[in-house]
Amino acid sequence: MRSITACLSAILLSLFMLLPGSCEDPGENGIKKGDIQELLDQRIPGWMERYDVPGVSIALVSSGELTWSNGYGFADLEKQTRMRSETVCRVESISKSVTARGVMKLVEMGEIELDDPVLHHLTSWEFPKSDFDIERVTIRNLLGHSSGLALGTIGLEYAPKEEKPTLRESLSREVRFEREPGTRFNYSNVGYHFLELLIEDVTGRNFSEFMQEEILNPLKMDHSSFDWSEDFITPVPNGHNLNGEAIPVYVYSEKGAGGLFANVEDIARFVASGMIHEFYSGENILTEQSIRELYTLVTGVDGIYAFVSEHYGLGHFLETLPTGQMAVFSGGQGNGWMTHFHLVPKTGDGIVILTNSSRSWPLISHILSDWAEWNGLGSVGMGIITKAITWLWILIGLIIAGSFFQMIRIIRDYSRGKRHFDLQFKNYSGVQFVQLALFVILISVLIWSATREYLMITSVFPGVTEWLLVATFIASLVLLISSLNSEGLQHPAIEQK
Repeated sequence: MRSITACLSAILLSLFMLLPGSCEDPGENGIKKGDIQELLDQRIPGWMERYDVPGVSIALVSSGELTWSNGYGFADLEKQTRMRSETVCRVESISKSVTARGVMKLVEMGEIELDDPVLHHLTSWEFPKSDFDIERVTIRNLLGHSSGLALGTIGLEYAPKEEKPTLRESLSREVRFEREPGTRFNYSNVGYHFLELLIEDVTGRNFSEFMQEEILNPLKMDHSSFDWSEDFITPVPNGHNLNGEAIPVYVYSEKGAGGLFANVEDIARFVASGMIHEFYSGENILTEQSIRELYTLVTGVDGIYAFVSEHYGLGHFLETLPTGQMAVFSGGQGNGWMTHFHLVPKTGDGIVILTNSSRSWPLISHILSDWAEWNGLGSVGMGIITKAITWLWILIGLIIAGSFFQMIRIIRDYSRGKRHFDLQFKNYSGVQFVQLALFVILISVLIWSATREYLMITSVFPGVTEWLLVATFIASLVLLISSLNSEGLQHPAIEQK
């Protein structure tokens, strides 16, 4: 028994050490106070290589001001164009936080109130008939993802010059309620499409034009736009999907939920303008009271988002840090892109991360964890991703080791005549039926996974998920073999003699 235990321990240790990305870098923990820029310069290239991320740009905000930015890797792998802090990227759902500022600007202008039913301000489009009470859909509901509207169709991308549906045509196609308005959190791109329409109907101006003149230009976001342009300061890079394949530049037919193009320094200026107390800038486009309103709890977060955040405000996720301070963040994910910003409004600290890869969540998690620890903020919710990766590698090791030892046991018993191959279900024990049922369940899960164009778990845990699927396949085969082998002598007559 002792030798078996020792052997199992050796196999688990070998698997854990040899599988790619299973262990942290030496010196990963216990970050000492020093130069955060030097720390990131040392670590980011290694993480990019580990998770196969082509390009990253990053910016830091301290005391409410942009203090540093840098780019790593490549904006264009084929042309070997370097990623720089000036590189204009798709920022995906960070757009929602910017759109929320535009809506709050209308509140300050006295054009709307947050608790107005959005229906009362729409003049160019009508809600389709619904079994739900559409009068209950308020502007606050839409900003806080509590409108009850569905997420919306993912992946409707268009080449920049390609003809595409109008915003109103998109709304007519996408509007669908999943629950009663105002009842609970339900992340919805469609809700922000409504806010885009709201801005246009209330102001009589094009959404992109309004946001440029009232939000982007005043914040000196000089290289940002909700309209794609060939005249950006840099070409927009290709994104890269989970397989590392290049994704050409695309746009959506809607803009308020995920249509913003910007570089990392411009988003850092946006983040810097979201501070409060002594770090609030008097030159801000909104009053400090309005900024605080954006961070006011609208609803508790549930589903997968609950792993990294507790609440949602107006265009922002909210979390309470171990220090007791509130952190505000938003992130975006598109086909080939992942982006994120985090800020602590009362300390003036913030960070922005833009990447041109769908494999970037672990990378972002590492960077955020270092940043939070270096600033003395403790941990952040997004840090759970890197911890979960370690747990998954341990689980994979246990599955493979358990499967290995079960096969050794089956082979040993079969060679000794203690097991025999049996297809007669009537002879099966309860354990065999359970094993057969588990085999069917696992194989069904694997087939379902293989037929999906996108799996959230693959995006969150790139590389690890593939090994988990392999381990699951191995375990399912062992379960099948176990279920088809009955215990007992294969030749009872010989035993009687």
